[in-house]
Amino acid sequence: MSSNNAGALRVSIVVPCRNERHYIESFIDSVSAQLPVAGGCEIIIADGMSEDGTRELLDRRSAGTPALRWIDNPSKTVSHGLNLAVAAARGEIIIRMDVHTHYARDYVAECVRVLDATDADNVGGPWRATGGSYLQSAIAIAFNSPFAVGGARSHDVSFEGVVDSVYLGCWRRSRLIEIGLFDEELVRNQDDELNLRLTRCGGTVWQSPTIQSQYSPRASLRNLLKQYMQYGYWKVRVIQKHRMPASLRHVIPAGYVSALVLAVLAALLNRDLAIGVVVLVAPYLLATVTASVLACAARQRWKYLPVMPLVFACYHFGYAFGFLGGVWNFLVRGRRSHGAFESLTR
Repeated sequence: MSSNNAGALRVSIVVPCRNERHYIESFIDSVSAQLPVAGGCEIIIADGMSEDGTRELLDRRSAGTPALRWIDNPSKTVSHGLNLAVAAARGEIIIRMDVHTHYARDYVAECVRVLDATDADNVGGPWRATGGSYLQSAIAIAFNSPFAVGGARSHDVSFEGVVDSVYLGCWRRSRLIEIGLFDEELVRNQDDELNLRLTRCGGTVWQSPTIQSQYSPRASLRNLLKQYMQYGYWKVRVIQKHRMPASLRHVIPAGYVSALVLAVLAALLNRDLAIGVVVLVAPYLLATVTASVLACAARQRWKYLPVMPLVFACYHFGYAFGFLGGVWNFLVRGRRSHGAFESLTR
C-alpha cells in the first residue's frame, strides 16, 4: 500500500489496539497488502500503553513500513484511541480497522468506492464472524444467527442498503469531525452511538456486501459473557444520553431475566407458584435448542451442536445482566464509576 510522505492523503486507516503482540504483525501484513488507493494511504495505530511487547513490535514495523505510524493512547480506551488517531490523520477519508479482523485484499478500495458511489456518511460491510478453535467456531456460528443478535441487519451478510449501524466504518474526515467524533465516555457501543448521532442529524449509514471482512470473536464462554455484559451495560448509557426508547432486541433479554428472577423468588415463597418458572424456562430451552439446530444446519457443522445452547445463553444472559447493571448504575444510582465495565475484555 503506497503512501505519500507529506501533504494530504486520500485515506487514513485508524486502528486502536492494546496488548496485541500475538496479532499485530499479521494485521500489519494484511493491511499493507491492500490494493493501492489513488491519492495514497496511511495507517495510524493508537496503542493503549501495551505491556506485552506490542510497542516494541510497532517500533520495528513502523521503521520498515513508510505508510505506518503509531501514537500513544494514554487513556487506553477505544474511543480515545480512535479520536487521537483521527486528530493525527492526514487523509480525506477515515477507515476504521480492528486488529482481530481479517480483510479482503480490496477492503479499503471497496470502502472508498462505496462511499463515493452512495454519497453516504458512513459505509461498511456486514459483520461476518469466523473462528479457529472449536469453541471460537461455535461462538462465530451463533454470532451470525438472528437468535443471538436479534435480527440486526449488520449481521446479514447479503444485505445492501441503509442500516442503523455498520461494522467498523468509513467516513469523510470532515463529516466525522462535524458530528463530534467518538464519545470518549463509552467503553463499548461507541460505534452505535456515533451512528445514532449521525442518522439523527440526517445522515445515512450504508452497508454493502462487497466490503468483505471476517471478525474473530472471543474464544471462551467466559470472555464472551464479559463482552456482552459490557455491551448491555453501555447500551443503557447510550439510551440515557439520547433520551430514546430502546428497540425490542435491546430490552427483551433484560426483561426475560427480570421475569425469571421474580418467578424464582415467588416460587421460593410459595411452591404453588413454581409453575411460573417452568412457563418461562421451557419455551427458552425449546427456542435455544431449535436455534442451535438451525444454526448448525445452515453451515452443516453438526459437531458444534452440543455447545451451541451454552453459547446462545452467554450472548443473551451476558447482555441481560449488563443491561440491568446499567439500569441500576445509570438510572437508579446516577453513578459514573463503572468498576469492571470500564476495563476492555480484549
